[in-house]
Amino acid sequence: MTPAGNETGLAAPPGARALLLDTAGAIMREGDVIDISLSELSLRSGLNSALVKYYFGNKAGLLKALLERDWQAIVTSVDALVAKDGWDPESKLRRHLWKVVDTFYAVPYLNRLTMRVIRESDDVEAQRIADSYLSPIYRAYEQLIGDGVKAGVFREIDPQLFYFTVTGAVDRFFSTRLVLKHCFDQDTLTEELRDRYREHTIDIIMAGILAR
Repeated sequence: MTPAGNETGLAAPPGARALLLDTAGAIMREGDVIDISLSELSLRSGLNSALVKYYFGNKAGLLKALLERDWQAIVTSVDALVAKDGWDPESKLRRHLWKVVDTFYAVPYLNRLTMRVIRESDDVEAQRIADSYLSPIYRAYEQLIGDGVKAGVFREIDPQLFYFTVTGAVDRFFSTRLVLKHCFDQDTLTEELRDRYREHTIDIIMAGILAR
């Protein structure tokens, strides 16, 4: 799809679609929210908000496109890690947990946005989203944990419960700015705090799964 002749009558600069997605993500990350104002989106991006209708149909379409962009990057990364030769199961899982924390630091809205889009979708679309972006992560855990059990480095762990453990650990922390503000007098998720939490999370989870 190109802006030429679009029904808005607007000329969009190259990269306008990606800029709208980037700006929407930045608004949600900085505001710790899972919604956006089209007027703020226009102001921050420098683009006419009518382009949202052209590229995405409406705001809901924009949020779904943002969700799919972010999830696709995650699924691609996980698939590549699982298929990677020369890495033992423990190294793969540690690397995955490292990446999960970094991902949620960059897109802390991801899990909440996923639940919102699924709730607002019909059953067919909700199932498509789950099959495309959630189930591949679970299947990766099945393989990673299974490989580790066979190698004798992991004890047997339910992959489904492990999925909820990992997702819950990162989602809860990176969507809790109000708790940081009112309980710890800290209103910013800094890189230093991310690094501390990453190390803490990997240590706790790996201690629970390692056979030794």
